[in-house]
Amino acid sequence: MIRLFILIPAIMLVACQQHAAAVPQPGEAAEPREPFVAKAVARFDEPWAMTFLPDGRLLVTEKAGRLFVVTQDGDKSAPVAGVPVVAYGGQGGFGDVIIHPDFSENGQVYLSYAEAGEGDKRGAAVARATLVLDDAAPRLEDLAVIWRQEPKVTGRGHYGHRLAFSPDGYLFIASGDRQKFTPAQDMQQNLGKVLRLNDDGSVPQDNPFAEQGGIAAQVWTLGHRNPLGIAFDADGRLWEHEMGPAGGDEFNLVVRGENYGYPIVSDGDHYDGRSIPDHDTRPEFAKPKIVWTPVIAPAGLMIYQGDMFPLWQGDAFIGGLRSQALVRIEFTGEEAREAARYDMSERIREIEEGPDGAIWLLEDGGGGKLLKLTAVE
Repeated sequence: MIRLFILIPAIMLVACQQHAAAVPQPGEAAEPREPFVAKAVARFDEPWAMTFLPDGRLLVTEKAGRLFVVTQDGDKSAPVAGVPVVAYGGQGGFGDVIIHPDFSENGQVYLSYAEAGEGDKRGAAVARATLVLDDAAPRLEDLAVIWRQEPKVTGRGHYGHRLAFSPDGYLFIASGDRQKFTPAQDMQQNLGKVLRLNDDGSVPQDNPFAEQGGIAAQVWTLGHRNPLGIAFDADGRLWEHEMGPAGGDEFNLVVRGENYGYPIVSDGDHYDGRSIPDHDTRPEFAKPKIVWTPVIAPAGLMIYQGDMFPLWQGDAFIGGLRSQALVRIEFTGEEAREAARYDMSERIREIEEGPDGAIWLLEDGGGGKLLKLTAVE
């Protein structure tokens, strides 16, 4: 077992209801106020995703192709053996990691990653494997790819590939448009879509477009750009956020069979200045519940159900890359609004709720910290 000492003895984050001050430097004292304090637990090289195991440890992915088992005290395992080879570069590499709802019985984990194809083409893939938790050498066994973006295309952006299991046991995959725009509306391609599959990668017969067969049968919703967070709330509703182009980041309620309009509509514009019609001009497309301009560059999504922060039960939390923030969302039924934004002074890539109700964050980039947020006593 490789031991990693806590890197910063106690990073205290001072926060008020709407904003938080910058993280103090090591050795600086900070008098904590509501709502939380933050402690650095470990560092990683370009971390991208994490999930908790039933025993309280975490699985953490690094973009270049490494997976670790990590204790809540920051002890890292050796890199998990048997992971797939990833196409690292640009926005591509190792992506999400989640566990099967029956992990305690079957030990299955699901991984998303960028996969090389012919020539310079690439695409996201999702694999299922059995995790063997040997402290000395954890490993994956029986790795099998159960889904791929089709077709593979050139470029290294907008893979999306976030994963979530629904309360009734279906696997949902958020698939980015790969910066190719029109595939988001093409039912013969699964780019720019949210997909719904059985846990083995097969297609449920009651999917909204199942009668069309082929790739279309996988599709739950279409017209997405670069979805980097999906999560179910306590009532079983699926929420998703995605990066807009120049403006127009979106927070969406994902409803069976709906079309969210990209690239036909967006509340942002193309990077070269060309206008895109706003959602209001095309009411046949589902509108976002929240739009951000200027953008927050959202990454990671968690809907809080814990007891440590009782006033936040049912709220959503989004990591901000460009905004370097933790964004809290409040719901009223099927409507949503930004309730608070906490300055984290670093790009936030991922967010999860811990077993005791603490909130865990992964900073983006080289040396990105694993942070544990706990309530002020």
